[in-house]
Amino acid sequence: MSYPYFHSVRACACALAAVLSGCVTSTAVPPTQQLEVHTILDHREVVGVGCVLSNAAGRWFVVAPGRVTVERSRSPLTIDCARAGTGDAREVAQARSTSFFDTDRLIGNIIVSAGGRGYVDPYDGSGVAYQATLTVLMRPAQVQAAASEPAAAVNMMF
Repeated sequence: MSYPYFHSVRACACALAAVLSGCVTSTAVPPTQQLEVHTILDHREVVGVGCVLSNAAGRWFVVAPGRVTVERSRSPLTIDCARAGTGDAREVAQARSTSFFDTDRLIGNIIVSAGGRGYVDPYDGSGVAYQATLTVLMRPAQVQAAASEPAAAVNMMF
């Protein structure tokens, strides 16, 4: 004896199970990333340069050449490096998308989130990364004029 009502309930239950099983899986991306920092001056690597890396998620210090672990963020990573008597530098590294779909666009949000969350949070670091090796080009230190120079070097007219 067959009841048509039970067939439709069974079909709906199977369809619901199939749809919900695909929504549970997600790839876990670690919130941190390890970066390697190198400093260059006059086409040569400079050692012992202190660098501060910062983005919206925090601030980190490394002595170049060296490695540092930073927290991912969609905001740019600012790299400030300096060494007394040698030079300084300031560069910015943009976060780039690591996923197949660009999650900053509407179609990427719909495909990646399957419409469940409405949009991908633009402030977290999921789906983005910085370049793994950062090469910072330094500017030479400016030579300071000595305070002990004679005043005669200045051309004064009265």
